[in-house]
Amino acid sequence: MAFGVTREEIMDWKRRVMGGEIAFLTHYWHDPRFPHCRTVTKVGCANVDLLAEWCLKHGLNPRYIHMRRQFPHFDLLGPRQREILERERQWEQIIRFRL
Repeated sequence: MAFGVTREEIMDWKRRVMGGEIAFLTHYWHDPRFPHCRTVTKVGCANVDLLAEWCLKHGLNPRYIHMRRQFPHFDLLGPRQREILERERQWEQIIRFRL
């Protein structure tokens, strides 16, 4: 469940993903499997080949792309989340979620 984002932000992310863009959406998150992670960034793109290339560019295994029908995405969390958001110049998300 996503916390800390508006419906408009989610809809904008979905529109960009469906349009074939690499799109970022960071939100607060709780999952007992990852007790030290309080946020996750969903990096989505409907063009799965482009998303897989993006993963490889950042040293991530494309095997972990969540193959959601309309919204394939890769979840960034932990230390790599901030590192990659910095590389991608996603400053607003870093500041907003105090990463």
